Amino acid sequence: MDAFHKKLTDLRRGFHRAPELGFQEHRTKKKVAEIMRDLGLEVHEGVGVVGVLRAGAGNRAIGLRADMDALPITETGTHDHVSQTPGVMHACGHDGHTTMLLGAAEILAQTQDFDGTVVFLFQPNEEHGLGAKAMIDEGVLKEFPIDEVYAIHNLPGAPVGQVSTRVGQICASESLFQIEISGRGGHASMPQVGVDTITVGAEMVLALQTIVSRKLAPGAGAVVSVTEFLSDGQRNVLPGKATLKGDVRARLPEDRLHVEAFMRQIVEGVAATHGITASMSFQTEFVETINSEIPTKAAIRVAETAGLQAIGDRPAMSFSEDFAHFCAAVPGCFILLGNGEDGPQGQPLHASDYDFNDELLPLGARFWAELVRDRLPRREPNQ
Repeated sequence: MDAFHKKLTDLRRGFHRAPELGFQEHRTKKKVAEIMRDLGLEVHEGVGVVGVLRAGAGNRAIGLRADMDALPITETGTHDHVSQTPGVMHACGHDGHTTMLLGAAEILAQTQDFDGTVVFLFQPNEEHGLGAKAMIDEGVLKEFPIDEVYAIHNLPGAPVGQVSTRVGQICASESLFQIEISGRGGHASMPQVGVDTITVGAEMVLALQTIVSRKLAPGAGAVVSVTEFLSDGQRNVLPGKATLKGDVRARLPEDRLHVEAFMRQIVEGVAATHGITASMSFQTEFVETINSEIPTKAAIRVAETAGLQAIGDRPAMSFSEDFAHFCAAVPGCFILLGNGEDGPQGQPLHASDYDFNDELLPLGARFWAELVRDRLPRREPNQ
């Protein structure tokens, strides 16, 4: 392990030991800002942390994003850098994403071998889909206008260092729904007197499953999941109120809108059938992540030039990513980087024994630097 690799490894493991939840990344933000200032970058602290590095006279600018937040999970790993914060851990690799981008900042600050501006975007609260939008609402893209934007996320189960992405939709949307059912409860021995909401709610749960199987085209990739069923019933009391909560994933905006419309029809129809009232809320936390063609092809080209295994037509992912908000505002590309197939590095994202692969740190940092050189090429003196 060379000195650069060791420095990044020590830094990443330090972040791992001190994880912070979304919008609480105070120590992490302070450390990120301190490192960038030491490298000579222009640093701005707000909702997130922004570092600006300029070289040459070029007027083009690109943004590179890393997420900083951890998850409310108790770590079960046995390595020597386990979380020191009870009930919180970096179970998604954001510690590694942050470290790779800081490594790229160091390389580029030292070499200055590009022509233009790099905007390093360190974002809070990706896990709840709120951090990117918060930075955009704060004005980050107005204060630091960029022509393209990129993000890397590690991918357990894929070979170490494998780069994969695709043009078009790369991550699904996530919408949260809540259905409130108001019937008439009563004694468990006399169900005919009222309309218990367990029976009505169960009918809704089953009917909602027909949306994907019968209302959308086969292979649409949408998912409708009821994840909570709450009522005010007791051992011998039929419930008069019930709440259904759940999650919807969709690959295309039109499918998401169709799912919402079908859900409202089902909820209203089942409620009307039983002569009770029901209401539904549907809130999209993460929109679909759409990769633009030019940035995506550039990312694959750079990976191939760097000698990394590159896949430019990978299947879209079912998980959601709030980098989508950046891609909706600026042409962008979301890139997946193989984290390894075995051990903690091969465990699923959000698993309590997952760990980021430190072998990726110099690979990711150098890939970022090469991408900057490709997108902001240094001009010859006579140009």
